[in-house]
Order: sequence, then C-alpha cells, then structure tokens
Amino acid sequence: TFMVEMVETAAILNQAGERSLVILDEIGRGTATFDGLSIAWATVEHLHEVNRCRSLFATHFHELTALSEKLDRLSNVTMMVKEWQGDVIFLHEVGPGAADRSYGIQVARLAGLPALVVDRARNVLSQLEETDRKNPASQLIDDLPLFQATVRREQAVAPKASVVEDALRKLDLDELTPRQALDALYDLKKQLGKS
Repeated sequence: TFMVEMVETAAILNQAGERSLVILDEIGRGTATFDGLSIAWATVEHLHEVNRCRSLFATHFHELTALSEKLDRLSNVTMMVKEWQGDVIFLHEVGPGAADRSYGIQVARLAGLPALVVDRARNVLSQLEETDRKNPASQLIDDLPLFQATVRREQAVAPKASVVEDALRKLDLDELTPRQALDALYDLKKQLGKS
C-alpha cells in the first residue's frame, strides 16, 4: 500500500501545474516515522516551490506546521474541537492555525478500543512526550534548509562523445560515393561492436 501511495504521489508531483488542485491525505503514514515525515516535508516543499499549485495537505505530522514560517503561500488550518469533561467534541468547522495537540487516543476510545488499551496508550504517550521535552525536535525547521529544487539546478554534463560519434563527425557525406558510404557504415558498425 505504501508503494501505491508513492506511485500516486509521484504522478501528482510530476504532472501537477499551477492551475491544478492537489488533495493529499496523510502522505508518509505507511512507513517509519522519520521516513514518512521526510517524504511529507519534501512533498509540501515541492508542491509549493515547483508545482506552485493550490493544495490541501492533511497530515498528522505536527512538525510540518512550522513550514508556514518559511513558505510564504502556505497557511495552516485545523479542524476545530472542544474538550468537555474529558471528552473531545468535533465541531466540524475549519479554523485558522495548527492543532495544539493530537486527539488520537480520544478517537481510539470513541472507536471502542478496550479501556486497558486506551489507559496504556495514555501512559506510553506521557513517557514519549516527556522524552520529547528532554530532546526537543522543535528546532527541526531551522536545521533543514528549504527545498531548493527551483534554486539548485543540476548542471547538465554533456556526455563524452563516443568513437562512433567522432567518426561520423569526420565524414564528409557530400563527398562520399555510395560504395564509400556503405564501407563507412560497416566500419562504424564494427566500432560499435568493440565498445
């Protein structure tokens, strides 16, 4: 499934133009966290800098919201929620900004996961968040330079001419008899066989 997602994303990135509308949902979810985050990050930058199209990009990677500081046409929006008596209520409204936190555990509880699983997930989340506070990844946005596809163009290196190409350039086709042309063709074919 991840390969299918990548093939579809590749088609979008290779074909979308400035008048396209691209809608992507959770790019990078089917692989390791940092792989997925990296792919999603580069995809957002590519859509902004290369395709320059309108895009809706839904993601659970909170780190991507920091890109709005570096990409002038990117703005974050979030689905509005309200917390009430330990529950989360989805308001079905879009508002400006980024989500202040994830509601995955609340959604898991709403979906009917056993209470033991939900409680254990809360404990694991607390431990992970504590570890993250000790090693913040919030500086990630400053550590990664903006995608430079439009700035850094690979210099095309002309391939070295082959022996056959050199021999063809030396031929004066207007001065060759039909027999000389045929002989030259046979010589070129022999040279191709050697390389």
